[in-house]
Amino acid sequence: MRRKHLVGVGVVIFLTWNLLMYYMLVSKNPGKIGGVSVKDQLRNLQGDIERQLSHNSELLQQLQKLDEEIRRTTTPRPIRAEDTIIPILLIACDRTTVSRSLDLLIKYNPNKKRFPIIVSQDCGHKPTADVIQRYVGEYGIQHIKHPNTSEIPLPWPQKKFQGYYKLSRHYKWALNQVFHTFNYSAVIIVEDDLDISPDFYEYFSATFPVLHQDPSLWCVSAWNDNGKVGMVSEEADLLYRTDFFPGLGWMMERSMWIEIGPKWPEAFWDDWMRHPDQRKGRACIRPEICRTSTFGKKGVSKGLFYEKHLKFIKLNDKFVPFTKTDLSYLSKEKYDPYFAKLVDNTPEVSVAEAMSGRRSNMKALKILYSTKEEFKSTAKKLGIMDDFKAGVPRVAYKGVVSFMYKGQRIYLTPPPNWTGYDVKWS
Repeated sequence: MRRKHLVGVGVVIFLTWNLLMYYMLVSKNPGKIGGVSVKDQLRNLQGDIERQLSHNSELLQQLQKLDEEIRRTTTPRPIRAEDTIIPILLIACDRTTVSRSLDLLIKYNPNKKRFPIIVSQDCGHKPTADVIQRYVGEYGIQHIKHPNTSEIPLPWPQKKFQGYYKLSRHYKWALNQVFHTFNYSAVIIVEDDLDISPDFYEYFSATFPVLHQDPSLWCVSAWNDNGKVGMVSEEADLLYRTDFFPGLGWMMERSMWIEIGPKWPEAFWDDWMRHPDQRKGRACIRPEICRTSTFGKKGVSKGLFYEKHLKFIKLNDKFVPFTKTDLSYLSKEKYDPYFAKLVDNTPEVSVAEAMSGRRSNMKALKILYSTKEEFKSTAKKLGIMDDFKAGVPRVAYKGVVSFMYKGQRIYLTPPPNWTGYDVKWS
């Protein structure tokens, strides 16, 4: 727009000057002017016009150079997703073992400027605060403290869930700090009881551009709910889309927080995230092998699932160079047709047949389920998580749950006429 404006001014000046000359030399004296014939006067005018054209050409070149200089100095360079600063937000409370999480976050951090570490502490627990402060001085992490550590007034039936209410309140405050006070455009959220893999940062670096460019995605998670030893393949580079919000080390953008932050729930924020009103048909990216594992046996969940499930989760120990890999296959337009064809072409068997090993020569097998009871029965037999959240089985995509059983890929799949998740399956 600036260039067009400058060129337009030059053209107007040129035309105005020519019109004035013509009016003065011709219109007022159609015969002779000062004894000079009109023919001679027009010849002189032609010379003047040629000189003016030359001058205008030089002026136009100068205006073009000025326009280029203005654009070079005032137009910001497009921001690449790969250059986005993504802080690590560590949610802490009263675990002095937060040092274990911090040690790994610092050890594997490839770029402190791109991945600054922010510890947000609730509870007002001084021993934990003292531990965190040591990292502030030595490693330059940022330590922020939730200003409201008061008890939340709850009716008697909900009092036992006080911890979940406080945790949700803390999350909302901390995320508001990241996005509205510090003005970051994305965040990776972890808690104070998580170990991370050597390629944790590499994984999120590579998947952020995919998340940023695909509106059908709303998060990237480091977690696989069925990621126990023996239930995942050795292919550490395998990534999937999932309709289930996994959490436990996850990334989202500010645009998503602007959408969900104002209606953030008072408690049970992770289950709230899994509801259709929040998910809106969007998916997350998740890995075959987890990039986080939890050592927090005790917490607000009172160790729920830890002894039977969480402590068996396999943490990836191989570095996968994801940033040197083309991850465009995770975009919805490419992934959906590929995944549908993959599942459709997989041989269908019964649960008993899959467990018998008679088809162990096949790379993958498919088991159908039509009801909630069928899914839960099959899941228990094969050892995967059998629960639903807002009707979505853990790790499912388009109703399909993918996992390994005795070294063989299994797709637990809804029938061909499946029309979507049923929120009553919870």
